[in-house]
Amino acid sequence: MPEPTSTTVAVATLAASGLTLPMLTLFGVPLGLRADVLIAGLLGSLVGIILLNTVPGDTDTWLHLMRTTVRRMMVAMASAITAGYLTPLVLLLSNVPDSLLLSCACAVGGGAQQVLNFVIRRLAPPPGSTGLEAKP
Repeated sequence: MPEPTSTTVAVATLAASGLTLPMLTLFGVPLGLRADVLIAGLLGSLVGIILLNTVPGDTDTWLHLMRTTVRRMMVAMASAITAGYLTPLVLLLSNVPDSLLLSCACAVGGGAQQVLNFVIRRLAPPPGSTGLEAKP
């Protein structure tokens, strides 16, 4: 069998590196997030914002429009990050095949705001309490 030439090895290396998905890093710290899952979560959050009106608008003054726009951008970013971290956990717990990763990320991104509101209300102490009282 002939030895592979350097061009063949270079092409194989480039093809193999294109198949791997790099994890995102911030200031050199790996975040454990995949870019494709974040994009699918972002698209799901945009669907939630546009079609489900999860971030309703206020009146038509410039100040209210700017506040609503900034709030919608923050909700989209938070939903994408939530989808990036929770989608692998959802797939693991529900025993769903890996081929449905991106569609699950889209669904998690679309419903992230309602799910996080429910979890915060459930776990956070009511206003005015210290959270150290005994629960009945």
